[in-house]
Amino acid sequence: MSLVVKCCFLASSFCILIVNFKIDNINQKMKEIGLFPSLIEFQLTTETKGHYIHTGDAFSPDDTWLVYDTRNDDTHIGLTGSIEMVNIDTKKTLELYNTENQTEFGPGVGAVTFNSERNQVLFIHGLQNCDQAKPYSFSRRTGVSIKIESPQELIYLDARDVKTPYTRGALRGGTHSHSWSPDGQWVSFTYNDDIMTNLSLKPNSLVKDLRMVGVMAPLGPLKVSQDATGENLNGEMFSVIVTEVLENPIYGSNQIDRAYGDGWVGISGYTKSNGQKQNRAVAFLGDTRDKNDKKLTELFIVNIPNDITKSTFEKPIEGMDQTRPYPPQGTEQRRLTFTSDRKYPGIFWSGNPVRSILDGSLLLFMMKDNNGIVQIYGVSPNGGEVKQLTDNVFSIDTTFDISSNGRYLAYGISENIVITDILKDETVTIKSRKAEEKSGLRGIQWSNNGKILAYNRKILEKNSSYFQVFVLK
Repeated sequence: MSLVVKCCFLASSFCILIVNFKIDNINQKMKEIGLFPSLIEFQLTTETKGHYIHTGDAFSPDDTWLVYDTRNDDTHIGLTGSIEMVNIDTKKTLELYNTENQTEFGPGVGAVTFNSERNQVLFIHGLQNCDQAKPYSFSRRTGVSIKIESPQELIYLDARDVKTPYTRGALRGGTHSHSWSPDGQWVSFTYNDDIMTNLSLKPNSLVKDLRMVGVMAPLGPLKVSQDATGENLNGEMFSVIVTEVLENPIYGSNQIDRAYGDGWVGISGYTKSNGQKQNRAVAFLGDTRDKNDKKLTELFIVNIPNDITKSTFEKPIEGMDQTRPYPPQGTEQRRLTFTSDRKYPGIFWSGNPVRSILDGSLLLFMMKDNNGIVQIYGVSPNGGEVKQLTDNVFSIDTTFDISSNGRYLAYGISENIVITDILKDETVTIKSRKAEEKSGLRGIQWSNNGKILAYNRKILEKNSSYFQVFVLK
């Protein structure tokens, strides 16, 4: 489980000791400060193509496989046709899926994640009818799943219906950045609505193409009316949008025009300030406008009702011709951070989802400190004091993750792996051999058992460089 970790927040102030060392003497240094008895870097893939792991949940439930797509650039999902996985012990690779009729216009696949409870993966898939006139795009994609024992057999999760009357529980656009809930039953995702996208392209339109966050629940299967163009899709799950976004947020308000970076809160929600239990919640980043109409990214949370099938009066969850899908009745969206008065206001976005500890009592994200250095911070899902968790002298420049026991933060600085021990307030930097041949450090994440770190690096091969999969174990 990538977004939920077994952790207790142990201190509100951290004094960080930075220790730099080469991989050759890593074992000695790690023993001295009590982190790990052994830590060795292994390169798992070598083929001259991309091996792009997602920002979380790349490990199989038993930590024997890592799943990836074969793009060699973050922006190339529409050009990518394969999903594969590599065995951590044997380095054997297996192809799980390969698109039919892949072209430069789509369909495209990418951003694949493992379910933490079973051998099943989930990834983005562009529409099968992608062509030059209607290529892969943010609003023309869906979430599909494959069981490891059944390669090439797609399971469509979110239903899609872009023809009126719209279907309750189906969406009208494209889902992305899917994340299984800790129990492996629900899915959160980011979303762009195709109906609103098309409206935004009309002359003098007041409508904008705005990103939202939604969830899928195992309440399907859902069947929709099919059309000859192949735009509509049946799905196995019931999908809704849970965030409210507006074209023109009021300056200085809690309104947002973009929702993204979503992550599940706790293994089963969190405890509210009044002592009541919230069973399911998603934390996310939202773009507000400050008093001067400048974009300000803040942390938000949305409490998800137990029944997501009901609409608020005159606000249907399936949306209308001129409106986006509305959140279900009982959905509560709330702002958690207020950073406009900080020296460097706003939350720093590097593609990292908001992360949560096991009981949901702390949410982790990145911001700049008073020296302009990007650090990791934490705040309660009930709001309140924001606490700084790292104190590095250089900015974090990758996504980050937390070990399953909640003790170790892992992230990257200047192409080096950095690990912070929260319990001992100590930080070590792991410098890789032959750094001149490696670049593009990204996707750092812990295994489920907390004993292995996986990540991507680009390796130079014959005047070209390719993302390869590495582990420290």
